[in-house]
Amino acid sequence: MSNPYDAFDPYGPYRPAGTHPQSRPGPGRAPGVAVPSPPAWLAPSAPERRVGATPKILLAALLTGLLTAWLLYDGLGPNLLLLGAATAVGAGIAARTAGRRIRPWTAVWSLLALALLAVPARWDAGWPAVPAVVGALALASLALHGGRRWPGVLFPLPGIVWQLVSSVVWVWESMDRRPLPGRDRIVPVLKALGVAAALLTVFGLLFASADAAMADLLGGLSPDLDLDQLPGRGALFVLGTVTVLGFAHMAAGPRRWDRTVIRPGRERRRLEWALPLIALNLMFGVFAVIQAVVVLGGADAVLSNTGMSRSEYARQGFWQLSVITVLTLVVVAVANRWAPRTTVADRRVARILLGLLCLLALAVVASALGRMWFYVDASGLTRLRLWVLVVEVWLGAVFLLLIAAGLTRRAGWLPRVVVLSGMLTVAVYGLMGPDAIVAEQNVTRYEQALRDDPRTAAIDLRNVRGLSADAVPALDRLPEPQRSCALQLIGQGLGAESKPWYATNLAATRAREILAERPRVDSTTVGRTACDQAGLASEAW
Repeated sequence: MSNPYDAFDPYGPYRPAGTHPQSRPGPGRAPGVAVPSPPAWLAPSAPERRVGATPKILLAALLTGLLTAWLLYDGLGPNLLLLGAATAVGAGIAARTAGRRIRPWTAVWSLLALALLAVPARWDAGWPAVPAVVGALALASLALHGGRRWPGVLFPLPGIVWQLVSSVVWVWESMDRRPLPGRDRIVPVLKALGVAAALLTVFGLLFASADAAMADLLGGLSPDLDLDQLPGRGALFVLGTVTVLGFAHMAAGPRRWDRTVIRPGRERRRLEWALPLIALNLMFGVFAVIQAVVVLGGADAVLSNTGMSRSEYARQGFWQLSVITVLTLVVVAVANRWAPRTTVADRRVARILLGLLCLLALAVVASALGRMWFYVDASGLTRLRLWVLVVEVWLGAVFLLLIAAGLTRRAGWLPRVVVLSGMLTVAVYGLMGPDAIVAEQNVTRYEQALRDDPRTAAIDLRNVRGLSADAVPALDRLPEPQRSCALQLIGQGLGAESKPWYATNLAATRAREILAERPRVDSTTVGRTACDQAGLASEAW
């Protein structure tokens, strides 16, 4: 019986290039462009054929580049969804030319990528949008590659980065080989149009500067274009065009990273391998027992020995426990690489020790979450605290998946499910509105404190002043002068003019409506701002 943790091991069955079922040309596929010989370590994953770029692919890329220059210049919003759909069209044309079909996992990755691109359309905060956009690009690459093993799901994630230059070369070579009907007639016309445009521009500027009436006439004929925007929009045009070409290049002939040869580590003797794991399991077990004693209330002896109060003990060591959680995943991966696997007994020992370590790691995750939650309850929620809570929950889910893989005979599902869980975490985290949650938690704590003891109630305005427009509905419930102080930076960030519909979001629109109905009160006393009255010193702003 094979080791159930083999799914965590990147060494699976390998078929040499040319023998893999997906590497043989399928029926009805278009003739392809020869692929140069890659380096030795890349040879097994190299595509045996890649279809050439077509005029439709180039046209889709250029149109998407124009859309990018138009829509993306003013900011992020629903424009990302529109550009994502346009990029999918270009990649779909290349995939159809190559004779590829949509598979279930391709649909899963694609839909999740679109969900990630919806984050900037819903919320105003920029920091959750960054991992969402990066995750969407990674999932789009994974959807076009379609891997199963660990190399097949991890190596494609940054695929768009190294496809940008090669995709331009691919298009150039494909277009150079493709016969163009009427080339002798079209090329001279294009050259004449280019020369005419250059002459009209130069002499038009000179005439406009020499005569006011000519300037008015030319101004009415020329489009309203801010020359200061040309560099930025030009860069966006290039970015959009090359991105579509990169994904089309993948779709035309993706690498089969599942065929990458990664040789397993040399098996260690059972004692040499098992003794360190047994010692580590014992340490984790002792920690789990201590945490159980503290949670159950019999921690008087432990607390008296450490010299800390119960609250200090609960808040201490969160970051160390988070590092332990990550290091445990590394230990499991490394130990599985060199685990003895010759006999059934070797595989059983590996399964038991690694499974026990993952189980005990859940106690570390639970302790870290408990400490952070106590800290939040005592001091309020911040962006960083919410982020580490979400990451710690995901790490706990990964350990549960590893345990489930150890209990099943076949665990080939593990690589894709681990990546799916990570991307779902990013999507849920972005779509739930982190800034809105942070503001809601802090305002709710303050309202509860006002009901319990108004004299001692306080809110740390430093935790909420730097939030985005997502926080406005919650901060609007604060009394004055705390409300005006908390909304000061957000109001300045929104500005007086609203952005176009394609570069804004629902949260910013709602925030503008609230601030229009109930404007901030900057000062009720001469010489004192709302933050001064709220007790926030100016140097803390």
